[in-house]
Order: sequence, then structure tokens, then C-alpha cells
Amino acid sequence: MKLLLLGSGAREHALARSLSADPAVDTLLALPGNPGIAEVAQCRPGDPTDVTAVVALARDEHVDLVVVGPEAPLVAGVADALLQAGIPCFGPTAAAARLEGSKAFAKEVMAAAGVPTAASRTCSTATEVEAALTATGAPYVVKEDGLAAGKGVVVTEDREAALQHAAACLAKEGGRVVVEDYLDGPEVSLFCLADGSTVVPLEPAQDFKRVGDGDVGPNTGGMGAYTPLPWVPAGLVDEVVRTVALPTVQEMARRGTPFTGVLYVGLAMTSAGPRVVEFNARFGDPETQSVLARLETPLAGVLMAAAQGRLAELPPLSWSPRSSVTVVVAADGYPAAPVTGGVITGLDDASAVEGVHILHAGTRQEGDAVVSAGGRVLSVVSLGDDLADARARAYAAAGRIGLPGSHHRTDIALAAQEGRVHVPTAHTPEAAPQLPGHELLYSGKVRGLYAPLDPATGQRDQERLLLVASDRISAYDHVLDTPIPDKGSVLTQMSLWWFDQLADLAPHHVISTDVPEQVAGRAVYVRRLRMLPVECVARAFLTGGGLAEYAATGTVSGVPLPEGLVDGSRLPEPVFTPSTKAPMGEHDQPISFAEVEELVGPRLAARVRDLTVAILQRGNEIAADRGILIADTKVEFGIDPAQLGLGDGADEEIDWASVDPDVVDVVLADEVLTPDSSRFWRASEWAPGRTQTSYDKQVLRDWLTSPASGWDKASDTPPPTLPDDVVELTRARYVEAYETLTGRPFTAGTPA
Repeated sequence: MKLLLLGSGAREHALARSLSADPAVDTLLALPGNPGIAEVAQCRPGDPTDVTAVVALARDEHVDLVVVGPEAPLVAGVADALLQAGIPCFGPTAAAARLEGSKAFAKEVMAAAGVPTAASRTCSTATEVEAALTATGAPYVVKEDGLAAGKGVVVTEDREAALQHAAACLAKEGGRVVVEDYLDGPEVSLFCLADGSTVVPLEPAQDFKRVGDGDVGPNTGGMGAYTPLPWVPAGLVDEVVRTVALPTVQEMARRGTPFTGVLYVGLAMTSAGPRVVEFNARFGDPETQSVLARLETPLAGVLMAAAQGRLAELPPLSWSPRSSVTVVVAADGYPAAPVTGGVITGLDDASAVEGVHILHAGTRQEGDAVVSAGGRVLSVVSLGDDLADARARAYAAAGRIGLPGSHHRTDIALAAQEGRVHVPTAHTPEAAPQLPGHELLYSGKVRGLYAPLDPATGQRDQERLLLVASDRISAYDHVLDTPIPDKGSVLTQMSLWWFDQLADLAPHHVISTDVPEQVAGRAVYVRRLRMLPVECVARAFLTGGGLAEYAATGTVSGVPLPEGLVDGSRLPEPVFTPSTKAPMGEHDQPISFAEVEELVGPRLAARVRDLTVAILQRGNEIAADRGILIADTKVEFGIDPAQLGLGDGADEEIDWASVDPDVVDVVLADEVLTPDSSRFWRASEWAPGRTQTSYDKQVLRDWLTSPASGWDKASDTPPPTLPDDVVELTRARYVEAYETLTGRPFTAGTPA
């Protein structure tokens, strides 16, 4: 085969090294290449983003395959032009490369494909950015929407720094930024080869984006990488292919823009599972350097199979069991203002270290000398028996390279070598109590669900469930080790009081408060229901996630709102703002009313919308006379499976669109109008334009994010134990809400 490689960095040098070693490759051309690539390929001058020149060179040289290294030629449409000319190309078309070229487009595709990722907001103005940052909170994650050579992302606790980065991005023509929720946990890079329908993963790697040891300083294009990752969970690669890569490739094909090339999946290993941080449409630098060092399968044949849609025909890839570490040598002043033109010495001495090869990035030839010509100058790549061995070899070689003012990180793969990289795990709630005559079906963050058992047969009761509220409390996706005394009783008794106030609007699921003594006051027997697959949310005031959407679009869940509203503004009338019902550990995502109609049909959608709004209106009518404003609420509805003709119906699919809400009962379930399902504000202190005084767990959230707690919510460590005063104040807020609303003194363990 005759191949043409586009690009001039260390990533392309790694590709050139692997491609030239493939016995099937007779000739390797590079445009424009670099002094290192010139040792294994014929370098040709030119611009790899010049579509006409690339096609002409490929045609004149009768190349069999063009391999595109960097992102810029892809977005410029090089792959499109080559395919139109009948020349095979490993790399996506410009339309498919938008997965990297636009962060907003990538988020849209992820949403359509059901890919787990962080919630985000796309912003075109400073006002929208302000609102989005308020909604997400620190740490702030701001990403330039377009290409930024790996340096368009800022992750910071400093709101002003986030705003400055956003302003710089927005100042560009057509500038937009994506503000998204911070994802906890270490990051993983996984390259997935795709041929439009089939996905073949490579080995995962981890890179180091910050310029300094200990992950300090500004982001860079990457200061080093290593593979394999001894700390990743077993089965991670298969899970990512199944839940991320393949659904994305299938979604791109469905859109008529099939993806052929490398889908670079940047992952955060969060406590809720792997989440996508970003997509790129090409091999990543510097991870490629280490990944390819371990690949034993000849590379050219694999890339040709991808270009020709034949990946499914390939046998499994073969990998070296050894470890690889890449250390990037950067120029003086990098990344802010790299100094170029310095003479590089010691390259032969560095290459003489066993198991090491040197890859060129920002270099050029001046006579007999090689000089620096960019920010990241060289990649020192090693293979060793384990990470410790590979690190020793890489750093021994890096120490032999001379370049005035150059620098490199000294801690690449060190934490992994020492066993200090950990994937955060979701805190497992304390075991729900064992109740005689009951079978525990589910133990969630703050509730347990039991099936009563027939004392004679031991069979589950098919009509009732026991719902138990615990004193556990959650914040920032962690269940805290410190319970809030009587919280379960407060919420249960408050819901019971509200069910009475709302009885003329909708039937509720409570059958009896006569429950086992050990859960008295915080448990109820309820009807078995099939729950609707939507979270029903209504808003009477603008705040939280609704505020961020309003700032960006002037709407909330597609509902237009008046201009000039601020945080805490009362809406002209309550609006229905539904969301998805996400699995435990994931965040619900806002959806439009039209999407609710798709989920449950127009009649049922209209009924739950009207009921949700009516419940919030009734709640505010009652609460306002007692000095409380209910800003928003989330309620749940279900339907008796017997009315659906399902019997117990636990595993049977329901055609929700066929359900007639005028024939069956739409039943109010779970809790209703409590400080956990709603925002309760003190009416006497309400003032639009600022944070309101709340009756909910904001007290402990504020303490957790204060210097007093000493906890970094961006870390993978669980929150600390709450101090007694915070526990007491939080409990007092819950009790105050109950007593203020009901006019009754709260007594623990006594149902309302």
C-alpha cells in the first residue's frame, strides 16, 4: 500500500512510526511532516487544510489511503473531497467532524443517542453565561464551542476566571460557549475506530492536561500520558462501546452523516459511572503516542478496513502487556508564549535508552541542527514491564535532552504507579431496616420500599407497598453519613397533611398509616401503581435550572416568559416544566411538553400538566396565608395496574398513549409539597434578584461548600460529618416548615 499521512505533530510521528512498520506499506508520504517523520516517510511541503492540494497530491501519487491526523483538515472538509475523488480516507467528513468542531452539536447528538454526559447550557451572551454559572455552581466548566487545539476549556473555582474565559470566546466571530456541570473523578481517553456502523476500541489511556506537577497551572494540549490504566473497572471498555461509542455512531448514521475514523471519547469516571466529557474526531495527543506503542496488530490494515467499512471482518486487536509512558518536553514559556528557535541536543542519547523512542512535534531542521518550532517540542515514549519501569525509562531519556528553558512534568503516571488513582463510588445508603412480615424491594438514597408478605403463604401482597422515609439526607450526589433527626417523620406527616388539602384535585396512593411500630410516623402503606415515565414539575417563581434556560432562550421548557425576569421573580402564572425520570445516580433532564406527549400521549400529558399546575397553585394559596412561598414543586403520578388490565403488571409494557385519563384514576404518589420535593421560601424575606431564605437543606449545602467544612466537592472523597449546629439548624428548618404550614406542633413518630 501507498499511504499519505496529514499532519506534523508527535501524534502524526507516532502514526507514521506504526504505519511504516506495517509490512503491507510500501511507501509512506507525509504532508507536511516534521524532521522525525522524515526518518520514516517522504515529507512533502504544503498545508494539510488545503483541500485542493491534498486531493491533487493523493491523486498524483496514486495513494491507496489518506490518514488524517489533526482536526483542522477534517473540519475543512478534506475527507469529503477525497471521498468525492474516489480516494479512501481514514477520517470523518466535515459534517461528522462537527462532533469535535462544535461542543453544542456534540451535546445534541449525545442527548439524542442517550449518551451519559454532564448537563450543559449553550451560551451566546455574557448574560446567558452569568445565569448558567449561577445554575451550575463551582467548580465552573466553560468550553469554547469551536476548535481550540485542546485549550478551549477552563475548569475553575474562580467565577471571575470563568467569566473572562467565556468573554474571550464570545468575542470571536460567531463565538459561543458551553457551560456544563462539573464531573467528578479521574479522566480516561478511549479511542474507538469506526467505519460508519462498527466500532473497534483501542486500549484506554490517561493524559495530563495541566502544565504543572500536581495538575496545577493552565490547561495545555497535553503534557503526558500512560497506558494501561490499572485502576479502571473491569469491563469499562465494553461498557463505553455499548453505551457511548456505538449509540453515537448509530445516531450519526441515522442523521445521514456516517462517522468513519477515530471517535475519541473523553470520559470522567464519576461516582455515578462513566460520563462523557467530550468527543474528538481524531486520535488524541499525547495519548496516541503511548497507545500505539503497545499496539501489536499492523496499523495500516486496520485503518484501511475502517475506511472501507470492513471493521467487522477483523480479528481482535493484539496488544503488548507492557506499560507505556509518554512525557512531553515543552518549550520555554509554554503554554502562554513559547520561545522557539532553541537548538535541541541529546536526541540520540535519549533514544539509546532501552525501550524508548523520541517523537517530534514542534521541531524543524536548520542545517545539521534540530531546533524548536512550537510549544510542545518532543514526546518521549517508553515501554516497560510495568508503570514504574516505564516511568524510569521515560524520565531517564528526558533527562538527556537539552533545550534552553524547556520543561516537563515529573509526575506523569506517578499516582497510578503508587496506587493513588481511585474511581469515586456512590455512597451506599445504610441498610434499610428488616421488618418482620415484609420483603425489602428497594433501598434508595432516602427511602425504602417493602412488599407486605402473606403470613400464611409468604407471598407478596399484590395491592399494597410499605413506603418508609429515612432520616438520611443527600447533597451533591452523596448520601451524607450524618442523618437529620426526624426528617423522615416530618416529610411523611407533611405529605399526609397535603394529601388531605388536595383530595378534591386528585386521589392519592395512601391506604393506611397503621404501620410496624419501628417505622411509625415515617411510613405509610400505599397502593401499588405503575408510575408515569416523566417527572412532573411546575414553577411559580423563576430560579435554579429554569433561570439558566430563561437567560439563554427566554423560555423554560419551551414556555415563553416575559422579558426582564431575574432570580426569584414571580411568574405571571405557574408553568409546567417537566423533566426525564433518570436512573438513580443520574440527573433528570428538562424536556418540552411535546416530548411528554410523545412519552404518554396527548390526553395523559394534558391531565398531568393541569394537575401539577393546580397542585402548585393550591399549595401557594394555602402556604401564602402562612408566610411561605412555594417556588416550584415536583410531583409523581401513577395508575393502578388493575385499571389498565395488567393485574400486578410489574413487568408488562404499557402503551401510555392508549390510556384514557377520563376512565382511569391518575393517582398522586410518593411525597407532595415537602421541602425535599419543592422550594419553600420565607415570604417575609422574599426579594427578587438574590438568593432567597429557604426551608430546605440549603443550610447544609452552604456549610459543605464553605471553607469551614474543608471539603472539595470536586474531589472523589465523600462529604465530612456534619457538625451538630448544622444538623440542628437543618432539622429546625424542616420542623418550622411543617409547623408553619399545618398549625400543628410536630411530634416525632405520630402520623398526621
